[in-house]
Amino acid sequence: MKKSLISTALLTAVIGMTSCSSKEKEATAEETKPVSVVIATPSGNNGSGIQLSGKLESENTANISTRVMGYISSIRVKVGDRVQKGALLATISSNDIQAKKAQAVAMITAAEAAFKNAAKDYNRFQALHKQQSASDKEMENITLQYTAAKSNLEAARQGLKEVNAMLSYTNITAPFSGVITQKLADEGSMANPGMPLLILEQNGLLRLSATVSERDINQIKKGDLTQVEIKSIGKSFRGKITELSPSSQATGGQYVVKIAIPANEQKGLLSGMYANATVAGKSTETAKTVSIQVPVASIVNRDQLTGLYVVSDKNKASLRWVRLGKVTGDQVEVLSGLNANERFVLSAEEKLYNGVKVVEKK
Repeated sequence: MKKSLISTALLTAVIGMTSCSSKEKEATAEETKPVSVVIATPSGNNGSGIQLSGKLESENTANISTRVMGYISSIRVKVGDRVQKGALLATISSNDIQAKKAQAVAMITAAEAAFKNAAKDYNRFQALHKQQSASDKEMENITLQYTAAKSNLEAARQGLKEVNAMLSYTNITAPFSGVITQKLADEGSMANPGMPLLILEQNGLLRLSATVSERDINQIKKGDLTQVEIKSIGKSFRGKITELSPSSQATGGQYVVKIAIPANEQKGLLSGMYANATVAGKSTETAKTVSIQVPVASIVNRDQLTGLYVVSDKNKASLRWVRLGKVTGDQVEVLSGLNANERFVLSAEEKLYNGVKVVEKK
């Protein structure tokens, strides 16, 4: 009986200690300082039109390359240089082509000598044949020799033209006046036929090259007005669709749209800037689909998964896995996993974890 009373007392003490420990942990959890965070809500299409995204480009851009193989002996320009049409941009080593040219010249000299000799024989036998001092067979043979010599001379001359054409490819000139925007090779590198060496953009107006999905392609047409927005410089203006690609074979299911930018809006614009455009006046069900956009900086990557921290009504953060779409500038499209009215963490002063309490940074 005494042992039973002792056991009961010990059990009661253990339960009491456990209860006190739990209360202490709860008190500690309640006293944990909230993490200061920047909270944002998704941006996206509000249903007023079809959303396009892309970047600015020159109306005429050329990838400068060569048609011959050889070492690059010199590049006369650098990025940012303005060049005139016909200006020499780069040269390719041409020692082997120069040797072929010397051979072609020598072949022409030999062919000219053979042709002169054949012409003399032809003229002499033609006179003898008229005097019936040469047979028809002899005249026929001399005529064939003369024709062959003439053909050999013409072939040698055409060979020299071909070598000269190849030699001209070693001097790379500007096809139009413009600005060098990229330099893709250096002196001493090996140039291969078709390999871009420089990128030249023509002086003039910029345009917006954007893409549209197949679900929206039938809702827009050439001549439609658009509202163009460039967030990086806070500029907004109206544009007009001038080109509409009929195929997405080479663009991964996206159709390319070219949007003209008015001349008076070109100031401050640079090639390569990201821009969004809304096709005005579209009210179809397809156009009303909301496209949720969030900053790329808010995305959390864990192995092959992507997510972000959403904030509950009780100001607690929890990691939500999402499926992402196309990236446009510093924004990425969220295809699933996030509602348009949910709050999420844009940045945090400390490390976040599921269930941590957050407070919005002022």
